[in-house]
Amino acid sequence: MDNDVSTTPPAAIPSRAFATEAVHAGRDDLASLGLHAAPIDLSTTYPSYDARAEAERIDAFATTGALPDGLPVYARLDNPTTGRFETALARLEGAGSAVAFASGMAALSAVLLARASQGLRHVVAVRPLYGCSDHLLGAGLLGTEVTWTDPAGIADAIRPDTGLVMIETPANPTLAEIDIRAVAHACGSVPLLVDNTFATPVLQRPLDEGARIVLHSATKYLGGHGDVMGGVVACDEEFAAVLRQVRFATGGVLHPLAGYLLLRGLSTLPVRVRAASVSAAELVRRLTADPRVARVHYPRIGGAMVSFEVYGDPHRVISGVRLITPAVSLGSVDSLIQHPASISHRIVEEGDRRASGVSDRLLRMSVGLEDVEDLWADLCQALSDGPVPPARKAEEPLRASAGR
Repeated sequence: MDNDVSTTPPAAIPSRAFATEAVHAGRDDLASLGLHAAPIDLSTTYPSYDARAEAERIDAFATTGALPDGLPVYARLDNPTTGRFETALARLEGAGSAVAFASGMAALSAVLLARASQGLRHVVAVRPLYGCSDHLLGAGLLGTEVTWTDPAGIADAIRPDTGLVMIETPANPTLAEIDIRAVAHACGSVPLLVDNTFATPVLQRPLDEGARIVLHSATKYLGGHGDVMGGVVACDEEFAAVLRQVRFATGGVLHPLAGYLLLRGLSTLPVRVRAASVSAAELVRRLTADPRVARVHYPRIGGAMVSFEVYGDPHRVISGVRLITPAVSLGSVDSLIQHPASISHRIVEEGDRRASGVSDRLLRMSVGLEDVEDLWADLCQALSDGPVPPARKAEEPLRASAGR
Protein backbone atom coordinates (compact mmCIF):
# COMPACT_ATOMS: atom_id res chain seq x y z
CA MET A 1 0.00 0.00 0.00
CA ASP A 2 1.45 3.35 -0.99
CA ASN A 3 1.29 5.77 1.95
CA ASP A 4 3.56 8.51 0.67
CA VAL A 5 1.66 10.40 -2.02
CA SER A 6 2.39 14.05 -2.64
CA THR A 7 -0.46 16.39 -3.56
CA THR A 8 1.81 18.34 -5.90
CA PRO A 9 2.61 16.90 -9.33
CA PRO A 10 6.18 15.64 -9.82
CA ALA A 11 8.35 18.16 -11.65
CA ALA A 12 9.69 15.45 -13.95
CA ILE A 13 6.32 14.79 -15.58
CA PRO A 14 6.32 16.32 -19.07
CA SER A 15 3.52 18.40 -20.51
CA ARG A 16 0.77 16.08 -21.72
CA ALA A 17 -2.54 16.38 -23.52
CA PHE A 18 -5.62 16.86 -21.37
CA ALA A 19 -7.04 13.41 -22.16
CA THR A 20 -3.73 11.81 -21.20
CA GLU A 21 -3.60 13.72 -17.92
CA ALA A 22 -7.15 12.63 -17.12
CA VAL A 23 -6.05 8.99 -17.35
CA HIS A 24 -2.61 9.21 -15.76
CA ALA A 25 -2.45 12.15 -13.32
CA GLY A 26 -2.29 10.95 -9.74
CA ARG A 27 -1.28 7.48 -10.92
CA ASP A 28 2.22 8.06 -12.29
CA ASP A 29 3.89 6.01 -9.55
CA LEU A 30 1.68 2.93 -9.84
CA ALA A 31 3.94 0.95 -12.17
CA SER A 32 6.91 1.43 -9.85
CA LEU A 33 4.77 0.05 -7.03
CA GLY A 34 3.84 -2.99 -9.08
CA LEU A 35 0.22 -1.82 -9.32
CA HIS A 36 -2.15 -1.08 -12.17
CA ALA A 37 -5.18 0.30 -10.28
CA ALA A 38 -4.83 2.92 -7.57
CA PRO A 39 -4.98 1.45 -4.06
CA ILE A 40 -7.57 2.45 -1.45
CA ASP A 41 -6.14 3.33 1.96
CA LEU A 42 -8.94 3.11 4.54
CA SER A 43 -6.77 3.67 7.60
CA THR A 44 -7.94 6.33 10.00
CA THR A 45 -4.63 6.48 11.83
CA TYR A 46 -1.01 5.51 11.24
CA PRO A 47 1.63 4.13 13.63
CA SER A 48 4.57 6.23 14.75
CA TYR A 49 7.21 5.02 17.20
CA ASP A 50 8.92 8.40 17.50
CA ALA A 51 6.52 10.70 19.36
CA ARG A 52 8.98 13.62 19.34
CA ALA A 53 9.37 13.52 15.57
CA GLU A 54 5.63 13.15 15.17
CA ALA A 55 5.06 16.18 17.38
CA GLU A 56 7.42 18.21 15.21
CA ARG A 57 5.53 17.19 12.07
CA ILE A 58 2.19 18.12 13.63
CA ASP A 59 3.60 21.45 14.82
CA ALA A 60 4.85 22.15 11.31
CA PHE A 61 1.43 21.47 9.84
CA ALA A 62 -0.27 23.66 12.43
CA THR A 63 2.12 26.48 11.53
CA THR A 64 2.22 26.20 7.75
CA GLY A 65 -0.60 23.96 6.56
CA ALA A 66 1.85 22.09 4.36
CA LEU A 67 1.38 18.34 4.20
CA PRO A 68 3.93 16.48 6.34
CA ASP A 69 6.66 14.54 4.59
CA GLY A 70 6.65 10.79 4.97
CA LEU A 71 3.81 8.63 6.22
CA PRO A 72 0.39 10.15 6.98
CA VAL A 73 -0.43 11.05 10.55
CA TYR A 74 -4.21 10.91 10.80
CA ALA A 75 -6.97 10.63 8.20
CA ARG A 76 -8.45 14.03 9.07
CA LEU A 77 -5.14 15.60 8.08
CA ASP A 78 -4.25 13.58 5.01
CA ASN A 79 -5.04 10.39 3.14
CA PRO A 80 -3.01 8.89 0.28
CA THR A 81 -6.05 7.93 -1.80
CA THR A 82 -7.68 11.35 -1.64
CA GLY A 83 -4.23 12.82 -2.22
CA ARG A 84 -4.12 11.11 -5.60
CA PHE A 85 -7.44 12.68 -6.56
CA GLU A 86 -6.21 16.09 -5.43
CA THR A 87 -3.06 15.73 -7.52
CA ALA A 88 -5.04 14.74 -10.59
CA LEU A 89 -7.62 17.52 -10.30
CA ALA A 90 -4.91 20.13 -9.75
CA ARG A 91 -3.19 19.06 -12.95
CA LEU A 92 -6.44 19.10 -14.94
CA GLU A 93 -7.24 22.62 -13.71
CA GLY A 94 -3.67 23.85 -14.14
CA ALA A 95 -3.40 24.62 -10.42
CA GLY A 96 -0.51 24.33 -8.00
CA SER A 97 -2.62 22.36 -5.54
CA ALA A 98 -6.10 21.08 -4.81
CA VAL A 99 -7.84 20.34 -1.53
CA ALA A 100 -10.74 17.88 -1.38
CA PHE A 101 -13.73 18.00 0.96
CA ALA A 102 -16.76 15.91 1.86
CA SER A 103 -19.06 17.95 -0.42
CA GLY A 104 -19.13 21.00 -2.62
CA MET A 105 -20.74 23.02 0.16
CA ALA A 106 -18.04 21.91 2.60
CA ALA A 107 -15.46 23.13 0.08
CA LEU A 108 -17.14 26.54 -0.28
CA SER A 109 -17.52 26.83 3.50
CA ALA A 110 -13.81 26.20 3.93
CA VAL A 111 -12.97 28.95 1.44
CA LEU A 112 -15.19 31.44 3.27
CA LEU A 113 -13.78 30.45 6.66
CA ALA A 114 -10.22 30.72 5.36
CA ARG A 115 -10.79 34.28 4.15
CA ALA A 116 -12.74 35.24 7.28
CA SER A 117 -9.85 34.01 9.43
CA GLN A 118 -7.80 36.77 7.83
CA GLY A 119 -10.41 39.41 8.67
CA LEU A 120 -11.87 39.42 5.15
CA ARG A 121 -15.54 38.61 5.68
CA HIS A 122 -17.08 40.53 2.79
CA VAL A 123 -17.94 38.70 -0.43
CA VAL A 124 -18.98 40.17 -3.77
CA ALA A 125 -21.09 37.73 -5.78
CA VAL A 126 -23.03 37.55 -9.02
CA ARG A 127 -26.36 35.77 -9.31
CA PRO A 128 -27.44 33.21 -10.19
CA LEU A 129 -25.40 30.80 -8.13
CA TYR A 130 -26.35 27.33 -6.99
CA GLY A 131 -29.21 27.83 -4.51
CA CYS A 132 -27.35 26.59 -1.42
CA SER A 133 -24.32 28.73 -2.29
CA ASP A 134 -26.67 31.72 -2.55
CA HIS A 135 -28.20 30.84 0.82
CA LEU A 136 -24.87 30.30 2.56
CA LEU A 137 -23.68 33.74 1.45
CA GLY A 138 -26.94 35.59 2.02
CA ALA A 139 -27.82 34.09 5.40
CA GLY A 140 -24.45 34.96 6.90
CA LEU A 141 -24.23 31.55 8.53
CA LEU A 142 -20.43 31.72 8.60
CA GLY A 143 -20.26 35.38 9.60
CA THR A 144 -19.83 36.62 6.05
CA GLU A 145 -21.52 39.60 4.42
CA VAL A 146 -22.40 39.57 0.73
CA THR A 147 -22.95 42.29 -1.84
CA TRP A 148 -24.86 41.06 -4.88
CA THR A 149 -24.06 42.80 -8.14
CA ASP A 150 -23.83 42.25 -11.87
CA PRO A 151 -20.42 41.71 -13.49
CA ALA A 152 -20.14 45.39 -14.46
CA GLY A 153 -20.54 46.45 -10.83
CA ILE A 154 -17.89 44.24 -9.26
CA ALA A 155 -15.11 46.82 -9.07
CA ASP A 156 -17.38 49.36 -7.34
CA ALA A 157 -18.65 46.74 -4.87
CA ILE A 158 -15.19 45.81 -3.57
CA ARG A 159 -14.33 47.12 -0.09
CA PRO A 160 -11.16 46.99 2.04
CA ASP A 161 -12.57 43.93 3.86
CA THR A 162 -13.59 42.07 0.67
CA GLY A 163 -11.99 38.66 0.75
CA LEU A 164 -13.56 37.07 -2.29
CA VAL A 165 -15.45 37.62 -5.51
CA MET A 166 -17.58 34.65 -6.52
CA ILE A 167 -19.19 33.77 -9.83
CA GLU A 168 -20.56 30.62 -11.41
CA THR A 169 -20.24 30.28 -15.16
CA PRO A 170 -22.14 28.77 -16.86
CA ALA A 171 -24.56 29.65 -14.09
CA ASN A 172 -26.87 27.28 -12.30
CA PRO A 173 -29.59 26.94 -13.58
CA THR A 174 -29.87 29.56 -16.33
CA LEU A 175 -26.53 28.68 -17.98
CA ALA A 176 -25.72 32.39 -18.27
CA GLU A 177 -22.04 32.95 -19.03
CA ILE A 178 -19.66 35.52 -17.58
CA ASP A 179 -16.39 36.74 -19.07
CA ILE A 180 -13.94 35.35 -16.51
CA ARG A 181 -10.98 37.36 -17.76
CA ALA A 182 -12.90 40.64 -17.57
CA VAL A 183 -14.16 39.88 -14.07
CA ALA A 184 -10.70 38.84 -12.90
CA HIS A 185 -9.38 42.20 -14.10
CA ALA A 186 -12.15 44.02 -12.22
CA CYS A 187 -11.25 42.14 -9.03
CA GLY A 188 -7.80 43.67 -8.79
CA SER A 189 -6.00 42.04 -5.86
CA VAL A 190 -9.14 40.33 -4.52
CA PRO A 191 -9.22 36.60 -5.37
CA LEU A 192 -11.83 35.54 -7.91
CA LEU A 193 -13.52 32.21 -7.19
CA VAL A 194 -15.20 30.50 -10.14
CA ASP A 195 -17.59 27.62 -9.60
CA ASN A 196 -16.60 25.40 -12.52
CA THR A 197 -18.98 22.53 -11.74
CA PHE A 198 -21.03 22.82 -14.94
CA ALA A 199 -18.18 23.38 -17.40
CA THR A 200 -15.47 21.19 -15.81
CA PRO A 201 -11.85 21.68 -16.94
CA VAL A 202 -12.83 19.91 -20.16
CA LEU A 203 -14.60 23.06 -21.37
CA GLN A 204 -12.85 25.84 -19.46
CA ARG A 205 -9.96 26.39 -17.08
CA PRO A 206 -10.70 29.53 -15.05
CA LEU A 207 -7.18 29.83 -13.66
CA ASP A 208 -5.91 30.35 -17.19
CA GLU A 209 -8.33 33.31 -17.45
CA GLY A 210 -7.16 35.05 -14.29
CA ALA A 211 -9.25 33.40 -11.57
CA ARG A 212 -7.34 32.38 -8.46
CA ILE A 213 -9.70 29.78 -6.97
CA VAL A 214 -11.77 27.10 -8.72
CA LEU A 215 -14.58 25.29 -6.96
CA HIS A 216 -16.19 21.99 -7.94
CA SER A 217 -19.04 20.00 -6.57
CA ALA A 218 -17.15 16.81 -7.38
CA THR A 219 -20.40 14.91 -6.85
CA LYS A 220 -21.38 15.95 -10.35
CA TYR A 221 -19.24 15.53 -13.50
CA LEU A 222 -15.97 14.67 -11.76
CA GLY A 223 -17.52 11.56 -10.22
CA GLY A 224 -19.90 11.17 -13.12
CA HIS A 225 -21.94 8.17 -11.99
CA GLY A 226 -24.23 9.50 -9.28
CA ASP A 227 -22.63 7.34 -6.59
CA VAL A 228 -20.13 9.58 -4.80
CA MET A 229 -20.27 12.90 -2.99
CA GLY A 230 -17.38 15.33 -2.68
CA GLY A 231 -16.07 18.81 -3.27
CA VAL A 232 -12.70 20.19 -4.27
CA VAL A 233 -10.92 23.53 -4.51
CA ALA A 234 -8.08 24.11 -6.98
CA CYS A 235 -5.77 27.01 -6.15
CA ASP A 236 -2.15 27.90 -5.43
CA GLU A 237 -0.26 26.11 -2.67
CA GLU A 238 -0.32 29.13 -0.35
CA PHE A 239 -4.10 29.16 -0.15
CA ALA A 240 -4.29 25.36 -0.20
CA ALA A 241 -2.25 25.30 3.00
CA VAL A 242 -4.85 27.46 4.76
CA LEU A 243 -7.67 25.28 3.41
CA ARG A 244 -5.99 22.18 4.81
CA GLN A 245 -5.86 23.78 8.23
CA VAL A 246 -9.56 24.66 8.02
CA ARG A 247 -10.36 21.13 6.86
CA PHE A 248 -8.40 19.62 9.72
CA ALA A 249 -10.12 21.85 12.28
CA THR A 250 -13.67 21.48 10.95
CA GLY A 251 -13.50 17.85 9.84
CA GLY A 252 -15.05 18.19 6.38
CA VAL A 253 -12.74 15.53 4.95
CA LEU A 254 -13.34 13.44 1.86
CA HIS A 255 -13.67 9.73 2.58
CA PRO A 256 -10.93 7.68 0.89
CA LEU A 257 -13.45 5.50 -0.95
CA ALA A 258 -14.95 8.69 -2.37
CA GLY A 259 -11.45 9.83 -3.30
CA TYR A 260 -10.90 6.57 -5.15
CA LEU A 261 -14.21 6.86 -7.05
CA LEU A 262 -13.49 10.48 -7.96
CA LEU A 263 -10.02 9.61 -9.25
CA ARG A 264 -11.57 6.87 -11.34
CA GLY A 265 -14.22 9.28 -12.58
CA LEU A 266 -11.59 11.74 -13.81
CA SER A 267 -10.16 9.14 -16.20
CA THR A 268 -13.34 9.20 -18.31
CA LEU A 269 -14.26 12.85 -17.72
CA PRO A 270 -13.26 14.15 -21.19
CA VAL A 271 -15.05 11.32 -23.00
CA ARG A 272 -18.23 11.65 -20.92
CA VAL A 273 -18.47 15.44 -21.15
CA ARG A 274 -17.85 15.55 -24.90
CA ALA A 275 -20.25 12.70 -25.71
CA ALA A 276 -23.04 14.14 -23.58
CA SER A 277 -22.40 17.60 -25.04
CA VAL A 278 -23.07 16.31 -28.56
CA SER A 279 -26.45 14.97 -27.47
CA ALA A 280 -27.22 18.16 -25.55
CA ALA A 281 -26.55 20.33 -28.60
CA GLU A 282 -28.92 18.18 -30.67
CA LEU A 283 -31.64 18.39 -28.02
CA VAL A 284 -31.17 22.16 -27.94
CA ARG A 285 -31.75 22.29 -31.69
CA ARG A 286 -34.97 20.31 -31.40
CA LEU A 287 -36.26 22.10 -28.30
CA THR A 288 -35.65 25.47 -29.94
CA ALA A 289 -37.91 24.46 -32.83
CA ASP A 290 -40.63 22.96 -30.61
CA PRO A 291 -43.72 25.20 -30.29
CA ARG A 292 -44.34 23.91 -26.75
CA VAL A 293 -41.04 25.42 -25.58
CA ALA A 294 -40.90 29.15 -24.92
CA ARG A 295 -37.14 29.57 -24.56
CA VAL A 296 -34.00 27.46 -24.50
CA HIS A 297 -30.83 28.30 -22.59
CA TYR A 298 -27.52 26.81 -23.70
CA PRO A 299 -24.01 28.27 -23.21
CA ARG A 300 -21.70 29.21 -26.04
CA ILE A 301 -18.99 26.92 -24.69
CA GLY A 302 -21.37 23.99 -25.01
CA GLY A 303 -21.66 21.30 -22.39
CA ALA A 304 -24.19 18.74 -21.26
CA MET A 305 -26.51 21.07 -19.33
CA VAL A 306 -29.68 22.39 -20.99
CA SER A 307 -32.33 24.66 -19.49
CA PHE A 308 -35.62 25.48 -21.12
CA GLU A 309 -38.86 27.27 -20.31
CA VAL A 310 -42.19 25.75 -21.29
CA TYR A 311 -45.50 27.42 -22.12
CA GLY A 312 -47.42 24.81 -20.17
CA ASP A 313 -47.07 23.45 -16.66
CA PRO A 314 -43.44 22.44 -15.97
CA HIS A 315 -44.60 20.00 -13.30
CA ARG A 316 -46.37 17.99 -16.00
CA VAL A 317 -43.02 17.49 -17.72
CA ILE A 318 -41.38 16.39 -14.46
CA SER A 319 -44.15 13.88 -13.80
CA GLY A 320 -44.29 12.75 -17.42
CA VAL A 321 -40.74 11.60 -18.13
CA ARG A 322 -40.08 7.86 -18.10
CA LEU A 323 -36.49 7.41 -19.31
CA ILE A 324 -35.09 10.66 -17.93
CA THR A 325 -34.94 10.62 -14.14
CA PRO A 326 -36.76 13.46 -12.34
CA ALA A 327 -34.19 14.12 -9.61
CA VAL A 328 -31.82 16.71 -8.23
CA SER A 329 -28.11 16.75 -9.02
CA LEU A 330 -26.45 16.50 -12.43
CA GLY A 331 -23.43 15.25 -14.32
CA SER A 332 -24.25 11.55 -14.20
CA VAL A 333 -24.07 9.08 -17.08
CA ASP A 334 -27.88 9.01 -17.02
CA SER A 335 -30.04 12.05 -17.78
CA LEU A 336 -31.72 13.99 -14.99
CA ILE A 337 -34.33 16.75 -15.03
CA GLN A 338 -35.58 19.04 -12.27
CA HIS A 339 -37.61 22.19 -11.63
CA PRO A 340 -35.20 24.70 -10.03
CA ALA A 341 -37.89 26.97 -8.58
CA SER A 342 -39.21 24.00 -6.58
CA ILE A 343 -35.96 22.32 -5.64
CA SER A 344 -32.40 23.58 -6.15
CA HIS A 345 -33.28 27.29 -5.91
CA ARG A 346 -36.35 27.15 -3.68
CA ILE A 347 -34.26 28.46 -0.80
CA VAL A 348 -33.54 31.71 -2.69
CA GLU A 349 -36.08 34.48 -2.10
CA GLU A 350 -38.68 34.49 -4.85
CA GLY A 351 -37.90 38.03 -6.01
CA ASP A 352 -34.16 37.38 -6.16
CA ARG A 353 -34.76 34.09 -7.91
CA ARG A 354 -36.87 35.60 -10.63
CA ALA A 355 -34.64 38.65 -11.01
CA SER A 356 -31.70 36.35 -11.75
CA GLY A 357 -33.63 34.58 -14.52
CA VAL A 358 -34.91 31.54 -12.63
CA SER A 359 -38.51 31.61 -13.77
CA ASP A 360 -41.28 29.34 -12.49
CA ARG A 361 -41.47 27.68 -15.91
CA LEU A 362 -37.76 26.90 -16.15
CA LEU A 363 -36.62 23.26 -16.29
CA ARG A 364 -33.00 22.16 -16.01
CA MET A 365 -31.79 19.00 -17.70
CA SER A 366 -28.49 17.21 -17.27
CA VAL A 367 -27.98 15.24 -20.47
CA GLY A 368 -26.40 11.82 -20.01
CA LEU A 369 -25.02 9.18 -22.32
CA GLU A 370 -28.27 7.64 -23.56
CA ASP A 371 -29.04 7.64 -27.28
CA VAL A 372 -30.30 11.08 -28.24
CA GLU A 373 -33.31 9.67 -30.09
CA ASP A 374 -34.51 7.92 -26.94
CA LEU A 375 -34.03 11.10 -24.90
CA TRP A 376 -35.95 13.14 -27.46
CA ALA A 377 -38.79 10.64 -27.58
CA ASP A 378 -39.10 10.83 -23.78
CA LEU A 379 -39.09 14.63 -23.76
CA CYS A 380 -41.65 14.74 -26.57
CA GLN A 381 -44.17 12.57 -24.78
CA ALA A 382 -43.64 14.47 -21.52
CA LEU A 383 -44.20 17.79 -23.31
CA SER A 384 -47.31 16.55 -25.15
CA ASP A 385 -50.71 18.10 -24.46
CA GLY A 386 -52.91 16.48 -21.88
CA PRO A 387 -54.89 17.14 -18.72
CA VAL A 388 -53.11 19.02 -15.96
CA PRO A 389 -52.48 16.62 -13.06
CA PRO A 390 -53.65 17.56 -9.55
CA ALA A 391 -51.28 19.51 -7.34
CA ARG A 392 -48.48 17.43 -5.89
CA LYS A 393 -46.69 17.72 -2.59
CA ALA A 394 -43.47 18.44 -4.50
CA GLU A 395 -45.01 21.73 -5.61
CA GLU A 396 -45.43 22.96 -2.03
CA PRO A 397 -42.83 25.45 -0.71
CA LEU A 398 -39.66 23.83 0.54
CA ARG A 399 -37.66 25.08 3.48
CA ALA A 400 -34.30 24.05 2.05
CA SER A 401 -32.87 23.31 -1.35
CA ALA A 402 -31.15 20.10 -2.27
CA GLY A 403 -28.85 19.14 -5.08
CA ARG A 404 -27.46 21.32 -7.80
